[in-house]
Amino acid sequence: MITLHHVPQSRSMRSLWLLHELDVPFEVVVHPFDKSLRDPAYLAISPAGRVPSLEIDGEAMFETGAIGEYLCERFSPEGLGRMPGTPERQQWLVWMHFAETVSQHCAALTQQHVALRDDAMRSPIVMKLEAARVKKCYDAIEARLEGRDYLLSSGFTAADIGVGQAVYMGQFFARTDDHPRVAAWFGRLSERAGFVKSLPTEGVLFEQGFFEPWPVV
Repeated sequence: MITLHHVPQSRSMRSLWLLHELDVPFEVVVHPFDKSLRDPAYLAISPAGRVPSLEIDGEAMFETGAIGEYLCERFSPEGLGRMPGTPERQQWLVWMHFAETVSQHCAALTQQHVALRDDAMRSPIVMKLEAARVKKCYDAIEARLEGRDYLLSSGFTAADIGVGQAVYMGQFFARTDDHPRVAAWFGRLSERAGFVKSLPTEGVLFEQGFFEPWPVV
């Protein structure tokens, strides 16, 4: 049995989307974005108190990259995955893990705009810097998509899921207007049934569609 521990509109959406694409049976335990992730029972599964974590065959996993690689190796080695010795393995790994590069900037922006309760703790400079870094990530994706519909020439894989979910988060803070290939690629991804199923129906983290950086005073 597979159990995914998930917070809506967080990195764990990446694992949820992948599980839907794999079409394997699984259960989801939804957690709020609060201190309950520090409960000892959950820390026994995810020692840093973060999502996602995955329980499978009596073992616990955490870290989205590891979860993604493992699930692909087990359930879709040449569909959503690219295994050792195959021509696209190298680039598949690069883009699988590039998702975390985008996500770290999105996490900093989520901290600034959503998680901090006291306005005096928020930094307009951090907001502007991190939003600019998200756009730099869009630059890299835009370049990769030249002549391609997906991140790999052979088509849609788990790498698109990982980076696509990160771009879904990034668009709360940095628009893709200046990146037409990214926008078109994300449009294709957002039409997939697996993506739609992974969207939150309740417990949303972001209560507005876009967060402008605060002006520097």
